[in-house]
Amino acid sequence: MSTPTAPVTADGFLARAFAPRGELFAAILAGLLLGVGVFLDLSLKSPLGSPLIWTSLGIGMIYGGRAALDALRGGVFDIDVLMVVGAALAAYIGHPGEGALLLFLFVLAGALEALAMERTRREVEALHALMPTDALVFRNGDWVMAAAESLVAGERVKIRPGERVPADAKVEVGASSFDQSAITGESIPREVEPGDELFAGTINTDDPIEAVVLRPVSESSLQKILDLVMKARETKEPVQRTIDRISGPYAIGVMVVSTIVLLIWWLGFGVPFLGDATHKGALYTAITLLIVASPCALIISTPTATLSAIARAARAGVLFKGGSSIERLANIGAVCFDKTGTLTYGRPRLYEVHPVAWSDGRELLAVAAALEADSTHPIAVAIREVAQSRGIAPAQLSSVNHTVARGLEGQWNGQTVRLGSFPFVQDLVPVCFRARVQQLLGRVQNRGHVGVTIAGGGQCAVLIMADAVRPGAATLVRQLHAMGVRPLKMLTGDNRLTAARVAESLGLDAFEAEMLPGDKLNAVAALRHELAGRPPNRRGVAVIGDGVNDAPALASADAALAIGTIGTAAALENADVVLLGESLATVPWSVSLARRTRRTIAINITIALGIIGLMGLATLIGSRTGHDVPLSVGVLAHEGGTLLVVLNSLLLLAFPSVAKEVSDQQKLPARHAHAAVQPA
Repeated sequence: MSTPTAPVTADGFLARAFAPRGELFAAILAGLLLGVGVFLDLSLKSPLGSPLIWTSLGIGMIYGGRAALDALRGGVFDIDVLMVVGAALAAYIGHPGEGALLLFLFVLAGALEALAMERTRREVEALHALMPTDALVFRNGDWVMAAAESLVAGERVKIRPGERVPADAKVEVGASSFDQSAITGESIPREVEPGDELFAGTINTDDPIEAVVLRPVSESSLQKILDLVMKARETKEPVQRTIDRISGPYAIGVMVVSTIVLLIWWLGFGVPFLGDATHKGALYTAITLLIVASPCALIISTPTATLSAIARAARAGVLFKGGSSIERLANIGAVCFDKTGTLTYGRPRLYEVHPVAWSDGRELLAVAAALEADSTHPIAVAIREVAQSRGIAPAQLSSVNHTVARGLEGQWNGQTVRLGSFPFVQDLVPVCFRARVQQLLGRVQNRGHVGVTIAGGGQCAVLIMADAVRPGAATLVRQLHAMGVRPLKMLTGDNRLTAARVAESLGLDAFEAEMLPGDKLNAVAALRHELAGRPPNRRGVAVIGDGVNDAPALASADAALAIGTIGTAAALENADVVLLGESLATVPWSVSLARRTRRTIAINITIALGIIGLMGLATLIGSRTGHDVPLSVGVLAHEGGTLLVVLNSLLLLAFPSVAKEVSDQQKLPARHAHAAVQPA
């Protein structure tokens, strides 16, 4: 027995018929009927040709007329009205084929435009699919499946391999790797352990873990991103706002000018109203002018490009806050960077262990990790991470004590060991090595790095640390310079030695150190004044920060970018562009995409205005010189320009991906960095 299907209602049928795909099907049908009708009429002289042409015209009138009526009901006289009027007048003067051709191409262009917009919407709204609908949560003493929307802060959830994180949470039990490429665009999984934060929608690729929900689904980082992108789609560029303002008056102007041409040609020049076998007539010229001067391609030149760019950027983990943000980013000529948390990770990384007088490097790290076992200080975390990455278990210590601002002391194999500043450790450093340790610490300090001394049992060593530069930083400087973005300036509150090291290693043009937030504001203003003599499209100053302590500078920038801040609400709210990934290589990529979008819009507008101007002149001049522009040619030029603009905008969806420059830091993240052990 077959399963009964629900009847299709009239409303449901109409909804499908006037949806983009239904409109496309109707346009294709109208085109086929028109083609067959013209062939029968002209080639075979068959009486069946004319009914097919009129049927094609009728289909076009249904779809075009519906849009025109909607516009008129809203008190708007727009392109839809012009096209329907043009097609109706063409049929009235005995050219139903040209009228049918106009509406066929007009409906086809509208359907393709709607499908293009739908595609960009799908590119963006694919983020919705990242949100899981259920979660394994611990309630009433048992693990149960529950709707993700029901989760509240403080509840414990279990995320098994292959499952998505149901809401922003913090790892409590276990360690694993998480794929967050769909959100940040980064292909390398992020490894997490107890205390690390997880973002909704990321995928567990390794071991099961337990985590505590930090905030409900409606307040998750992913939901904030979704809200931001949806809002960006509604934000128009200044160019688009201008076009929207003038489109209504322009359409009315086209109708008025066409009417004036009709009257002048008919009453002034004595051209027959309807024409005859030797001359097309004044009405024919006016209809052709009305069609070629209609602003269809001009109206869609900006929104199709802007939405395509927003969709392409979202797929790469870059969020543009609308068309105005794209325009501002495209116009930058200089960049100011924060250092800590932007150019660098904002926490020290142990990259070298110098065993001045310590024979066993693994033993050294085991003792250091044991001394720092219970500390939350960033230096302690860096030491423990390296020991863990090398599979070194902490040594057995007793009586571990912490001296504030100096270091730690404990008992190891019956002997005292210390880790911390040199004055604190000095008594345990063998006298013959003290000068050498001090010399080494001086060199470390001159490089802007941090040196920590460990000593005990007649042995000593220096642990050398630095705030690791983010991956892609070298790519960022090189590519921005190649794009003509200069100067690249670092503004930091850190000490001058550290700032100089980072600026020199990256090849930045300038830096300022030991700055307060107000100093950064003044520096941005000074740089903007410095660029005042440049062309307008290279005069903007971009500020790139972490979205928290850089808020004043970000607010004063022409274009504000926040990087690596998927979980930072301040960045999502205050920046023009949010870069969700860790790699700085997305910065020049975003600038390139913004500039390509600006060029695409300029090309679209040039195409639209060029067709209007050239075809308008050709129509007027041709009618006075006996070389009338065929109505069909005017239709093809007008609608062909519209299709060309749509296709040119869709090319932005194929914009190349971010170049992957695999540096040592990318191949070996800070969490797994193996400290180099130098010989004594």
